[in-house]
Amino acid sequence: MRSLAVTALVQADECAVLRVTGELDLRTEQAFLAEARSVVSAGHRFLVLDLTALRFCDSRGLSCLLALEWLCRRLEGRLLLASLGVRMLRLLVGTQSLGVFSCFPTVGHALTAVPYASRPVWPPEPDDPQTPDATDREPYTGGPAPA
Repeated sequence: MRSLAVTALVQADECAVLRVTGELDLRTEQAFLAEARSVVSAGHRFLVLDLTALRFCDSRGLSCLLALEWLCRRLEGRLLLASLGVRMLRLLVGTQSLGVFSCFPTVGHALTAVPYASRPVWPPEPDDPQTPDATDREPYTGGPAPA
């Protein structure tokens, strides 16, 4: 049976980083959209999706990502995709939708595209209760703070 999990890794006032694990398809699209919409409805108009653990995404999953992109843009935010696997990259290239999304090699790189004042702390602090796995951290590459 196919499954999907969406885990909030870190959140700030206007930005959330979510890890998407499993398979995004017909069976899981409604759960994915419900979770993502609830995060956006809570005021997180900048949404970073860590796709490191996304094993499968079909055309229904791509439709979900397109809907989420539209929702974030409508709220003057952005959907940022991080750590795409080869399969996801092939799907975006094959459907000619790569240019629709903002794609980055890591979450840290994606966060540089979020306005500085809206960025959450990355990587999350090890003692932060919102951190699901503090050992799975990457260096922050957000650059210097504005003067």
